[in-house]
Amino acid sequence: MKKLIAAAPREAALVEYEDREIKPNEVKISVEFASPKHGTEVVDFRGITPFMDEDFNEEWRMFMPREEGSKPGIVFGEFQLGNMVVGKIVEVGSEVTDYQLGENVCTYGPIMETLIVNAVDNHRLRKMPEGGKWQNAVCYDPAQYAMAGVRDANVRAGDYVVVVGLGAIGQIAVQLAKRAGASIVIGVDPLANRCEIALRNGADFCFDPTSCDVGYEVKKLTNKLGADSIIETSGNAAALQAALKGIAYGGTISYVAFGKPLPAGLNFGREAHFNNAKIIFSRAASEPNPDYPRWNRKRIEDTCWELLMNGYLNCEDIIDPIVRFEESAEAYMEFVDQRPELSIKMGIKYNK
Repeated sequence: MKKLIAAAPREAALVEYEDREIKPNEVKISVEFASPKHGTEVVDFRGITPFMDEDFNEEWRMFMPREEGSKPGIVFGEFQLGNMVVGKIVEVGSEVTDYQLGENVCTYGPIMETLIVNAVDNHRLRKMPEGGKWQNAVCYDPAQYAMAGVRDANVRAGDYVVVVGLGAIGQIAVQLAKRAGASIVIGVDPLANRCEIALRNGADFCFDPTSCDVGYEVKKLTNKLGADSIIETSGNAAALQAALKGIAYGGTISYVAFGKPLPAGLNFGREAHFNNAKIIFSRAASEPNPDYPRWNRKRIEDTCWELLMNGYLNCEDIIDPIVRFEESAEAYMEFVDQRPELSIKMGIKYNK
């Protein structure tokens, strides 16, 4: 059996492994579909992460080998790549009562042929309902951050909403904002194919920030008022500057991106002060949630899973390309690392 690892900085490889015996509280999954994470995981893959927080990638840090008591970090040659998997349960531990042989499930995990997970107290091991789409299932992770961003932006019926950055999180945020009743949803991304997908799934307009003044265009579309909410998922300093220009007086910028150090030139002067912008740093995983105790991480997770499985959200357009597992190392390097403009979220299909 094989699994996908980072063999060296910017080098992915499929390597052999052997499964251990499952514990009484575990199940083994024969993986049929998978998808990597195109954001924070890629930074690690490139070998440029200066540190890793204790909660960083907490969902699958159990698969990252390290010595007992040591701090988490990247060990090239052992660091497993991947974010979400969908597959069939092929072994069940003696203490497991809620899952049966043959059930289709989705969970966090690396890209490999089989996956062993705790099935007794693991609410992130999700049963796939009949008719549930695997493309939606592997978007379970980005959907949580999109939902948190939309909620933190306080999107309401009739609002003017801008979503900056149309990766997986931004695409889902567009859908959630439109379905929440926003009257105008504007997508912002320099890549034409991403704009086309957003326009098919809820965006009313899309702008290429490299060819126009986005803040100015937003003000024109909203009769000089500006956006009630701007959901920023790109982490680009110019995008934040455009948001400060395009926001309505007293509007909210929900900063979802895991941002990088901002360069000189970001201006918190005239436009930021005159528009009286509120910037909220949004993160689904942070507890307590801004709406605690009514909302917490688990409620976000449960709600996202329901919306993904009942078809309220459509992620089929987001999963592209879909490659065979045998091609996943080369495809990861091309579509995730070297030419990310060719893919929003890569899907992997196993020949089973």
